[in-house]
Amino acid sequence: MTWLITGGAGYIGAHVVRAMRAAGERVVVLDDLSDGLPQRLPAAVPVVEGSVLDRDLLDRTLAGHGVRGVVHLAARKQVGESVEQPLRYYRENLHGLTVLLEAAVAAEVDRFVFSSSAAVYGMPDVDLVTEDTPCVPVNPYGETKLAGEWLVRAAGRRHGLATACLRYFNVAGAAEPELADVGVSNVIPLFFEALSRGEAPRIYGDDYPTPDGTCVRDYVHVADLADAHVTAARHLAAAREAGGEPGDLTVNIGTGTGVSVRELAGLVAEVTGLHEPAPRVVDRRPGDPARVVASADLIGRELGWKPRHDVRDMVASAWAGRRLHHS
Repeated sequence: MTWLITGGAGYIGAHVVRAMRAAGERVVVLDDLSDGLPQRLPAAVPVVEGSVLDRDLLDRTLAGHGVRGVVHLAARKQVGESVEQPLRYYRENLHGLTVLLEAAVAAEVDRFVFSSSAAVYGMPDVDLVTEDTPCVPVNPYGETKLAGEWLVRAAGRRHGLATACLRYFNVAGAAEPELADVGVSNVIPLFFEALSRGEAPRIYGDDYPTPDGTCVRDYVHVADLADAHVTAARHLAAAREAGGEPGDLTVNIGTGTGVSVRELAGLVAEVTGLHEPAPRVVDRRPGDPARVVASADLIGRELGWKPRHDVRDMVASAWAGRRLHHS
């Protein structure tokens, strides 16, 4: 069988493609290339350029490649942008998912992995976020991810799709330097960018109720995240082959370990050797929760998955990628 991976030329998508192929799966990529880079992908992987909003293209792709499973990563994902452009986010993230599911059902696809986000939780006031923590998203991006989960599960129940929704936390690092995140919207690339220009990295607030006053987050290596997608895909395949109810799965993808922004800034300085200038504390950003750390117990019990990389691995591999892309 073949898996369609939407957004497969993106930072996370390219890692998922390589992990799926390493596991012996056949894949085809659909990507509009607005952010994706086809050179991230092995030459043997078919790449269809286009949008999940294009039903005709989806029908041709699913039929032409004999697709039986979908890993859906394609989405807009910038929180601030989602506040400024909510209509775009609902159209591309939620309506695009609807069109994709309609095409998948028509093509008799029977397994579907949906890349969700910890943004569905909003600002949880708990030490560890479990899958039972109330979902109260605080921006349109998180809203589209939560509504997307509802839609995936509802379609699965009605149309016999085995489904998995993966709520991942802060993704970082690179399996290979050429697969690194080339954007500057996430905190580690932002620190690299500032230090490389001789500017002080910004820390947004140091008066939070955390050990050092700065926000605490759970960082997961992108290679571990890709492995989680493979594990979920195989779980769904096994469920289909076993017969009976296809079922659904919703799990966190994280490490269970919190790292503060100040700790992260210190680690970046150690790895890069760029100790100056020191980080500069500025005002808090509206809506930043003090602590968001995953409980990854459920995916461990259900799928046997656990992370293999720590945050130093993430910073070091991300820095190797930056040096390659800026050499």
